[in-house]
Amino acid sequence: MSHKLKYILKRFLIWKYQHISDKQFVRIASAIIGLLAGLGAVLLKNFTHFIQHLLESEFIKDLHIAFYFIFPLIGLFLVRMVKRYGIKKKVGHGIPSTLFAISKLKGILPRHQMWSSLLTAPLTVGFGGSVGLEGPTVATGAALGSNFARLMHLNQTTRTLLIGAAAAGAMSSIFKAPIAAIIFAVEIFSLELTMVSMIPLLLASITAVLTSYFFFGDDVLLHFNIEDKFQLNDVIFYILLGVSSAAVSIYFSKVYFRIGAFFRDFKGAHKRLLFGGILLGVMVFLIPPLFGEGYSTINNVLKGNIAPIVANNIFHIEADNFLVIITFLIGLVIFKVVATSLTFGAGGVGGVFAPTLFTGSIAGYVVALIINQSALFSHQVSQTNFAMVGMAGLMAGILQAPLTAIFLIAELTGGYELFVPLMIVSSISYLITKHYIPHNIYASELAKKKQLLTHDKDKNVLMLMDIDKVIETNFIILKPEMTLGDIVNNAVAKSSRNHFPVVNKNNEFLGIITLDDIRSIMFNTKLYDKERVLDLMHSVPDIINYNKDSMEEIMDKFKVTAAWNLPVIKDGKYAGFISKSRLLTAYRRKLIHVTA
Repeated sequence: MSHKLKYILKRFLIWKYQHISDKQFVRIASAIIGLLAGLGAVLLKNFTHFIQHLLESEFIKDLHIAFYFIFPLIGLFLVRMVKRYGIKKKVGHGIPSTLFAISKLKGILPRHQMWSSLLTAPLTVGFGGSVGLEGPTVATGAALGSNFARLMHLNQTTRTLLIGAAAAGAMSSIFKAPIAAIIFAVEIFSLELTMVSMIPLLLASITAVLTSYFFFGDDVLLHFNIEDKFQLNDVIFYILLGVSSAAVSIYFSKVYFRIGAFFRDFKGAHKRLLFGGILLGVMVFLIPPLFGEGYSTINNVLKGNIAPIVANNIFHIEADNFLVIITFLIGLVIFKVVATSLTFGAGGVGGVFAPTLFTGSIAGYVVALIINQSALFSHQVSQTNFAMVGMAGLMAGILQAPLTAIFLIAELTGGYELFVPLMIVSSISYLITKHYIPHNIYASELAKKKQLLTHDKDKNVLMLMDIDKVIETNFIILKPEMTLGDIVNNAVAKSSRNHFPVVNKNNEFLGIITLDDIRSIMFNTKLYDKERVLDLMHSVPDIINYNKDSMEEIMDKFKVTAAWNLPVIKDGKYAGFISKSRLLTAYRRKLIHVTA
């Protein structure tokens, strides 16, 4: 930043402190962030459609079918080149990297994330990567919110709120569903839903959706009209849909995790690129509906028009054979998950929101089709309604965001006529999936590392605490060969502490000596050369591992051992002590800061 810009910013900040309250400025900032998130969504969407338009142009139209399988590989290769020679920094997965920044980096997101997804996500999706744009859009908005907060010298709590506002803005702009967007920000980013946070989220959501209307008019992502109303006789079948949605959600999550773990074992990005890109290309060539986000397929399903979906493949399947249709649609659900996982594994940048809607719509349609064709049931259900509600079931299961699922579909359908089935399917899918998959796709890795913020305020405070700020190091260290005289003259006489760590020549912790251990003999000079540290020291009730123990585990160790001081071991070496009093003081300060 130039000196002139720094000077202007400094003058503005001084003016702001004098004329605008913090609450007012946060509201203004939220509206600005919503606008920026909306513009980010517009840029991502238009860039992706531009690439897709080029691939479908007359110039390569004749090559399009013959070389369909090569496009995803080209896209992934271009993403690799942009990352390596353009961005030159790691591009994290959108929402997971944002959650990590909130929990461990005090809400600070790298500046390059404001624009890196704008390049890499359209290249991934535009060339056929089987992922969505929602995650990168949220990540772009979150980075804009974080860096705007840093520029304005706002604190961590406000930074987190603006990140949530950006996420709400991004989702509001994409789906034109401002209420669902607010709920999404609260559910996924574990924001406290109070009036203090509600107004900024609302302002960001409003400005973002207005931005979307300005650029795209009344055009919506999903086209659906309710033709069949909900009937009481449908309840049992919606319960069945909830159970099947949970089964698909569990399958989606497990396959996604396993393929991701498989690719992490690859040494070298080029190997992951070739292996994943070639497999993805073959799948897209054999099953073209897997190409890109898949919203055209979703919209066909929502209209009940599956003929172009089934016929769009090299097998030339006829759309009049029930068993063949069911098999093909189930295959789409199965292989969409694999294609999405391969895209990520090969280095693509995108999100899982669109694949979730894709699998949900088809899974719901399949359940309705089976019910209507089965001789066991005389009742007929709406296939298009089941497709729409199926999307909510998969969102509730895979993303573990049942309220977002309910309100998003309710807003997209333009009313609440499907509200009851949405509640039935979403709640059943969420509860069953949660039992087998404790955390959603976004948060699973962070949860394993115990770095995930949740709605549990106590755990959040502990997670946000910095262990380095509670470690005390002003202790006189003893060696095992030292004598009692050395302890008294070189440690006790020179320290205000009443306990002394014992370490060897490699600084490895061996034990501890306290004043109570030597109180009865410390004035007996005859023992000064006879008693040694090795004989006087004793073990501690527990040890804090700097590299492994979370603050929650540290607090539990104090609770279980009833100790007032516990030693800290870092990389196998003695690093200092943590006292219960200092830990509780730091906890209280952080609690006040977080809830301010």
